[in-house]
Amino acid sequence: MILVLALTAAVLFGVGAYLLLRRDLLRVVLGVAIISQSATLTLMASALRIGDAPILPLPEALMSDPLSQAMALTAIVIGLASASLLLVMVLRVVTAFQSQELDEVAGEEAERDARLDLDEAQDHEAEEAAVR
Repeated sequence: MILVLALTAAVLFGVGAYLLLRRDLLRVVLGVAIISQSATLTLMASALRIGDAPILPLPEALMSDPLSQAMALTAIVIGLASASLLLVMVLRVVTAFQSQELDEVAGEEAERDARLDLDEAQDHEAEEAAVR
C-alpha cells in the first residue's frame, strides 16, 4: 500500500515538474498545485498507520498519528492559497501584457526596462546640464 502511494506521489511530482518547465503561465500554476498535492500525499504516506482515532487511545490498540493528518490539512490550505494567489498574478500579467507566454512577457518587459533606462539617462543628462 505504501509503495503504491509512494509511486503515485512520484508520478504526481514528475507531472508537476514537467508542467513547471512549460512556457505557459497557467501550466506553471497547475504544476505548482500538483506538486503541492504530491507533497501532501507524501506526508500522508510517510505516516500511514491504520488504527483507531486518537480521541480515546487504549493502551493495547493501534492509534493513527494525528500530527501528520493536521500537517496534511495545513499543507492543503497553504497549497490552495498559493495557487489562488498565483492565479490572480497570472490574471494581472495577462491583462497587462495581453499574453500568457513567458517568452513574450519577458521580451516586453525587457523592452520596457530599456525604455525606462533610456528615459532615466536622458533625465540625468538634463539635470547635469542644468547644474552646469
